[in-house]
Amino acid sequence: MSFYTSLSGLQAMQTDMSVISHNLANVATTGFKKSRSEFADVIASNISTSPTKMVGSGVVVKSSRQQFGEGTFQSTSNSLDLAVSGEGFFAVKTAATAGKVVYTRNGGFQVDKNRYVVDAQGSNLQVYPVDSSGAITATGLDGMVSLQLPETSGTPAATGNVALTLNLSSTASIPSGTFDRTNASTYNNSTATTIYDASGAPMTMTSYYVRKTANEGDPATSTWDVYSFVGNQQLKIDGATDPATVTFNEQGAMTSGAKISYDAFTPVGSAQTQSVSLNLAGTEQLASAFSVDDRSQDGQTVGQLSGVSVGETGLVTASFSNGDTMALGKVALAHFTTPSGLRQLGSSYFESTGVSGAATIGVAGENGLGKLMSGTLEGSNVDITEELVNLIAAQRNFQANAKALDTATQISQSIFNIRA
Repeated sequence: MSFYTSLSGLQAMQTDMSVISHNLANVATTGFKKSRSEFADVIASNISTSPTKMVGSGVVVKSSRQQFGEGTFQSTSNSLDLAVSGEGFFAVKTAATAGKVVYTRNGGFQVDKNRYVVDAQGSNLQVYPVDSSGAITATGLDGMVSLQLPETSGTPAATGNVALTLNLSSTASIPSGTFDRTNASTYNNSTATTIYDASGAPMTMTSYYVRKTANEGDPATSTWDVYSFVGNQQLKIDGATDPATVTFNEQGAMTSGAKISYDAFTPVGSAQTQSVSLNLAGTEQLASAFSVDDRSQDGQTVGQLSGVSVGETGLVTASFSNGDTMALGKVALAHFTTPSGLRQLGSSYFESTGVSGAATIGVAGENGLGKLMSGTLEGSNVDITEELVNLIAAQRNFQANAKALDTATQISQSIFNIRA
C-alpha cells in the first residue's frame, strides 16, 4: 500500500513542478495569469473503521487553479495597447473558429490590412457601436461589433470663396516695369492660400498686390492692382487677364474692389470647372508693414486618418487630417462570477464554462468593471522569486516521496530475504 501512497505523492509533485515550470515559461507573456496546484489527501474509511486507526492512502491533485491578480503595468507609445485596471476581460472574435467570442487580458492590439483592430492572433477587438456623441446604441453579446478604423472622413467641396483681411502698407513704393510674377521687383506683396477642387484635391491660389497710384486726385485716393493665379493658371475677369483694382481713401479705408469675382476655370487634373471669388472686405491701407490679419476659404478636402485614441471609459475616437473627429465605439469588457472556472484555450484566451458562469458584458467603469488604460500593457502576474522557491519546495517534496518509495522497497526486500 505504501508503494501507491508514495507514487501518488510523486505524481502530485510532478504535476506541481509542471505547473510552476509553465508559470516561469510565461513570465514575459503579456496578460498571462499564473496557476497554483491544489491538493487533497486520500482517506479510505468506512463505518466500522476506528477514526483513530485510519491511515491515509496518498494525495490527489484537485485542481490547477488560475490566479487572476493583476500583473505589472507597462507604459507604451501605442494608443491601441490597452490594459484593464481591476476586473474585466477584453472580448475578441476569433477568425479561426467561425467568429467565436473569447476573452483575454492581453490588450496588445494593432491594425490589420483591412483596418480592423486585432490582437497578435488576428482576432478582432469587440466594441459597442455609438452615436456621434459617444452614447452606446446597442448592448449585450449580440450588440458587439468588430472595431474597424475608417480611412477617410468628410465630403469634398470645391472652394468658391477666399476671404483675406490684409494691411497694404501706405508707405509702399510703386514698382517699376510690367508685372511679372517671376520678378519680385514688379509687385509689392503676395499671399498664397490653399484651395480645393471638386474632388478635394488641394491647389494653391496666389494673389499679387501691385501699388499703382499713391494718394492722388481730389479727394486723395490710392489704388492697387490684384492679380490671382491658381498654380500657373491666371484667373481672368470677363475673359481678360487685366488685374482687378482696389481703392483706398486718404484714411486708409477701402472704397472699392472689396470683392473680386473671377471667371470659371478648370483646375489641372480635374474635369470639372469651378469659379472662385476673392473677398478683401476689411482690408486697410495703413502705415504699418504688410500683414495678413485673417484668411479663410470655404472648400473642404477629405480627411485622412491621422490618429486614434481610447479614453478611460473605452470610447475609441479617430482623428483626421482635416480636423474632423469621429467616435467609433466603446470597448466591450466582460466579467464572470467565478473567473477561476474559465477554460484556458492558449494564446491568453479563455472561454466561459458552467463553473465560471456566463459573461456579463459592459464597459469600463460600470457594473464593477475596472478602468481602461490606453498606451499600457498588463504584464504577467508571475513572481519569479516566489515561483523559484515553490519549485525548490516541490523538488524536495518529490525527493521525499522518492525516499519513502525507496524505503518501502528496502522493507519489502528485507521480507523477501527472510528464510525459515
